[in-house]
Amino acid sequence: MVDFYYLPGSSPCRSVIMAAKAVGVELNKKLLNLQAGEHLTPEFLKINPQHTIPTLVDNGFALWESRAILVYLVEKYGKTDSLYPKCPKKRALINQRLYFDMGTLYQSFANYYYPQVFAKAPADPEAFKKIEAAFEFLNTFLEGQTYVAGDSLTVADIAILATVSSFEVAKFDISKYANVNKWYENAKKVTPGWDENWAGCLEFKKYFD
Repeated sequence: MVDFYYLPGSSPCRSVIMAAKAVGVELNKKLLNLQAGEHLTPEFLKINPQHTIPTLVDNGFALWESRAILVYLVEKYGKTDSLYPKCPKKRALINQRLYFDMGTLYQSFANYYYPQVFAKAPADPEAFKKIEAAFEFLNTFLEGQTYVAGDSLTVADIAILATVSSFEVAKFDISKYANVNKWYENAKKVTPGWDENWAGCLEFKKYFD
């Protein structure tokens, strides 16, 4: 049994849901109410002392950090290695994109939108410029490419799809970045679990309406 502690609106959580769908793993989903402090209970702190979501527990093995979970699911449950190929060069490119998502693209989302949404802070124009720079980088990566890392769908696409769909519900204009826009339209069609990802996005959207 694979237990999954999550919130449907969270893009890192949504990326895990899509990856699990892609490798055929059924998640026993456990909603955590962060506002009620459910992530700070002694029971959850035993599982994840960092008290973050998503957190996966696979027959007693606990793991957090969504991109680590994506790789674990594919390595343990993938029927092929297509989502995270064993070739060192292909894998290195995927890792680079995963780290780009974590440290640049998703980080720019968090730095700009979360203070506005959760602390009612005013918009920071400098933080917005970081979003634009991140999308310019992604647009460059995607020049002449259908996928973000290599010539087929990988966990890098899944992670970045979860992030970019959050930008869509936050009303960021993705259409200004032609390569990203084209990739996004295709990724929505070919990524398993997109429907559930979008349902989570719509739940997250209420913060922006």
